[in-house]
Amino acid sequence: MTPAHRAAAPVGAAVILAGGQGRRLGGDKPHHRLAGRPLIEHVIERLQPQAGRLLISGPAGNSFGLERYRLPVVADRPDGCSGPLAGLLAAMEWLAAEAPRCRHLLVVPTDVPFLPDDLGARLRTALTGESERVACAASAGTVHPVIALCPLALRDDLARTVRLERQPRVRLWLDRHHPAVVAWPAPPDPFLNINTSADLALAEQRLAAAQSQRL
Repeated sequence: MTPAHRAAAPVGAAVILAGGQGRRLGGDKPHHRLAGRPLIEHVIERLQPQAGRLLISGPAGNSFGLERYRLPVVADRPDGCSGPLAGLLAAMEWLAAEAPRCRHLLVVPTDVPFLPDDLGARLRTALTGESERVACAASAGTVHPVIALCPLALRDDLARTVRLERQPRVRLWLDRHHPAVVAWPAPPDPFLNINTSADLALAEQRLAAAQSQRL
């Protein structure tokens, strides 16, 4: 992390999308253990210093114990909509009511335990002077559409998209707003996401190697 990013003010708010079912990991992905700790705790630790407010978006009607982290838990919309954009919209609507001065929302999934410390700062820099554009993270030639900084000014547009398309694809919605793509170097990939037991084993090895380097 550069001194400029270290000194940068946090983004207005961030939300962790924790509504996925995690079938390939046996369910309840946020609480699947990595180095003895739930995945979501790794994400909270990385993200909390980067945001003025931190929210969790969980499945409607079942928080899976997410309230234990003493953060606002915003339920996915209960009207039949589902997917990451439904969770993003729910967080935007919560902020509109609870923090109307907030201008941007940083969104990440619950399965990315190695988020970079300068994520919010670099994405915000990419949006300087832009009021209705999204910034997305990228690494190793891959754009990560659910790791993005979104203007709250897009809330009404997102609400229409979710209402009309029911299960809209994240990438298609982002592409409508000509996203600014910000790339991070890899390897190691700061956006390694944990979907399978093999991914989990790789993350364990990576954490063990980092720990041995510190000793």
